[in-house]
Amino acid sequence: MTPKRTGRPAATRRLAACTALTLSVTAGALLAAPAPAFADEPPAPRTAVEQPARDAAQLPRLDLPRPEVNRGAFSAQDEGAPLAEPRSDVDGDGWSDMVLQSLDGTVYVDTGAESHEVTYYLSGESGTQSYKDVFTAAGLQPNGPVHFTLTAAGRLSAYTNDLYYPSNFWSGHGWQIYNKVFSPGDLTADGIGDVLARTHAGDLYLYPGTTSTSSPLGSRVKVGSGWGQFDQLVGMNDVNNDAVADLFARNTAGELFFYSGTGEATRPFKDRVKVGSGWNIFNTLFSIDDLDEDGNADLLARAYNGDLHQYSSTGTGAFLPRVKLGSGWNTVSRFANGSSLPSWGKDEMIGLDTHGTLYYYYDLNNGRFAPRDQASQDGGFKGARLSYFSSLDDDGYADLFEVYNGHLYNFNHSSGSIHDVGGGWGVYNTLVGLGDLSGDGKGDIVARDGSGVLYLYRGYGNGSGFAAKQRIGSGWGQFNVLVGAGDVSGDGRADLIARAKDGTLYLYQGTGVASAPFKAKKLIGSGWGQYTRLAAPGDMNGDGRADLVARTSGGTLYRYDSDGKGGFKPRAGIGTGWNTYTGLY
Repeated sequence: MTPKRTGRPAATRRLAACTALTLSVTAGALLAAPAPAFADEPPAPRTAVEQPARDAAQLPRLDLPRPEVNRGAFSAQDEGAPLAEPRSDVDGDGWSDMVLQSLDGTVYVDTGAESHEVTYYLSGESGTQSYKDVFTAAGLQPNGPVHFTLTAAGRLSAYTNDLYYPSNFWSGHGWQIYNKVFSPGDLTADGIGDVLARTHAGDLYLYPGTTSTSSPLGSRVKVGSGWGQFDQLVGMNDVNNDAVADLFARNTAGELFFYSGTGEATRPFKDRVKVGSGWNIFNTLFSIDDLDEDGNADLLARAYNGDLHQYSSTGTGAFLPRVKLGSGWNTVSRFANGSSLPSWGKDEMIGLDTHGTLYYYYDLNNGRFAPRDQASQDGGFKGARLSYFSSLDDDGYADLFEVYNGHLYNFNHSSGSIHDVGGGWGVYNTLVGLGDLSGDGKGDIVARDGSGVLYLYRGYGNGSGFAAKQRIGSGWGQFNVLVGAGDVSGDGRADLIARAKDGTLYLYQGTGVASAPFKAKKLIGSGWGQYTRLAAPGDMNGDGRADLVARTSGGTLYRYDSDGKGGFKPRAGIGTGWNTYTGLY
């Protein structure tokens, strides 16, 4: 399948080039500043250029098995046994199809015969929306699976089935209270697919599916606590031939557990059974139900290098030895009903070189960057005070900002032109866009002034402005670097990384509460003073967690993958020559 889009949506995909400015960036600073809005001319002259594409490479194809006739009402393994309805049979041939998102957020359906770009529209929607997650559920509507889309701001929408243009029939808000929402299949044994949702604290809720056109989901039922111990949850549909959905869960140690479905809404799973260890060699697990025609769902696993493997079910909650299906699957951003927490808001990094030229790098989900693209005219950003925030609107792309003459300018505003947020931002020496810190699903920023006081500015979700600042606390002048973009700790909330002047690195875990957005600091480690730059490019390795990059004075760049426990795995070299950049954002 070949992606059609070549970059961010036209209305929101603008960077800009500028002439030399009179302001300069202090080494290690990550830019600053909010304030009220005053009319002013933008830094001039400016020439807007399109942001380079994230997905230049072709997406791989999976050779899905397709019989000449539908599989019917029996299993090849156990004739007469019931079969669970496929969750994503979009083309109606009786077999599940693969639904996925490319690196730029475009949704595709691969039916095995051909692939289709799928477009979801709500009333009045412009088509620039990027979804945090997409999943499907069977049995809710008569004409095929229901497609669900989830936005970062917490809008869950349901669409009736269509290969190209699913039709919206319901939307609900407030789903940002969960870090994971998906359909494992039919958990209540009524023939209708259900939805599971996990809170950031680890509580698990069941939303029973309905056939109502007014609402596809019933009232939630709490089914357990302690599910925060798992970094991946994968709904399998049915793996033991009883037509009830089952679940597999993996922890950060790489242990995989099987939860067999009971068919009871209040207690949907039996006690867990350990499947094995070593499953942390994969950055995501998912299932598109039964691939080998035995009536039991099979597990697919993507390795960090992009190789895709199949584990055929034995019908008992265990698997046969894996079989490699192909390579290059790192170009998939999300698989529908994928097991990892969805990463959203930033998957790129910008470098400002010594000449004042901007270069753009996007993540490849395998721990590497795509080759750089020039993102400004030569020397256009000489001396600029820049910041690169996790997305402040609904397009999913990071937003480039500059402080100039005390005003804050957004170069990626949805209007397509440079937007003046307002004046008064020159009082800040550091500005960081981490993602949602207040719990409303909209991107926020923090700003530090010269006296070491830190403030929270809540975003409106449009990149045009912020709510009145909220004082977080003082004493933040002890840090020479504040950085972050997304979830490091593994709970789905945005976190802040802070480096003290003695080179000690700390984690400030997000709470989702605006009045106190961070927990007490947690020590990550010492020796980080060896690096001249730290930057947060989002999720580089495709596991749903935010990673960190660090540059030495000699120009070597290292990647630190999040371990999902509030720290980082041992560093991995990315390359040399990175001291060509005065700033990495």
